[in-house]
Amino acid sequence: MRIIIVFLLVYLLEFYFLRKLVTSFTYVLSRINWKRYKIPLITLLVFLNLYPFCLLLFYIKGSVFPDNRLTDYLLVFPFWGYALIVIQTSLFFLFLLAIKGILYPVFKKNKSEYRDYEYKIVFILILYFSLYIPARIIFDYNTVSVRNVTIKKHNLNPALNNFRLVFISDIHADRHTGNKRLANYVHKVNMLHPDLVLIGGDLISSTPQYIETAAEYMGMIKSKYGVYSCRGDHDHWAYRPDTQKSIEAVTDELEKYNVHMLSNENKILDTNGIKMLISFVTYTYPEKIGKEELDNLLSVKKQDFNILLAHQPEGGIPQEASEKKYDLMLAGHTHGGQITFMFPFFNLSPTLIETKYVRGNFQIGNMFLIVTRGLGMSLVPFRLNSTPEITCITLEKD
Repeated sequence: MRIIIVFLLVYLLEFYFLRKLVTSFTYVLSRINWKRYKIPLITLLVFLNLYPFCLLLFYIKGSVFPDNRLTDYLLVFPFWGYALIVIQTSLFFLFLLAIKGILYPVFKKNKSEYRDYEYKIVFILILYFSLYIPARIIFDYNTVSVRNVTIKKHNLNPALNNFRLVFISDIHADRHTGNKRLANYVHKVNMLHPDLVLIGGDLISSTPQYIETAAEYMGMIKSKYGVYSCRGDHDHWAYRPDTQKSIEAVTDELEKYNVHMLSNENKILDTNGIKMLISFVTYTYPEKIGKEELDNLLSVKKQDFNILLAHQPEGGIPQEASEKKYDLMLAGHTHGGQITFMFPFFNLSPTLIETKYVRGNFQIGNMFLIVTRGLGMSLVPFRLNSTPEITCITLEKD
């Protein structure tokens, strides 16, 4: 039902977008005889919208939609690329409409003059975003940024000074992530020479096909004090609806490569005689820690430095961790707002509906919360204005 609603909203915006496109292009490019291109343009429009109808057809037939490269390039990529152009451009159209409403008395007196400007602005916006969005998708697919964060603590044990913690999340091993991107991501992690690597879950997207791939690449990470992960949403979905089987399969495969996936437990690392507490909290769609269990877990005796790792930065966990005197909380899940649209004065992402902790650093009491953008994709096979990220955290004595 949610997918149907999303597609309906996209089609409503498309109708609005096409009306704007037709009026602006026929006005600005009035010398072109558009009737000559009517059939090719309609054919292109039908092609760009085939994907949702094919999904519906396969659903009605009770069969599974083909999940391969051919359908990606013929149906999935064209639809989502076009849909993102429609949504992004329409947001600016709505902004122009709001300005038009505010200035309506002036607009009404100079209707023909202002309409001329309006058509030209709409024309420029369509051209700009038709070029920008494909270019940005390609950039975000092929780029990994390293975000350096320094955390200063007044009473930090000198032995932890310059301790380097690398945080990654949402690997989403699948055909869209690809082995080449995984290899590049791991290489960049290793180039940072981490003392410790923590993973925020979602090692796979779905199906058991890529469990071994995810584990193999995570096993290539070189870290002085090991590699640890919490559970993510998608780690439960390899064998739907058997979430327990899925978790066991992912956890066991990771263990083969000495990568440890922990759930609702505390781990104390001894780093040259200095104790570091890491609390692994499972907060996902399929599995959420209870309030009482969370309280008991976080009431553990604190050490020289205290970290809470959870997949989703929600459920009141950041506030609870702050109250329980944790120094740092790490989370993923949001993909940094995987699809983020530009808008005047601020950016918009569907992720904001779910959480205000979309990406970056947040101060909650005396605790630092870091939400990383991760690597992979979910639902939409693209990223837009959310470049994949590795977060490198350095501890310093203040």
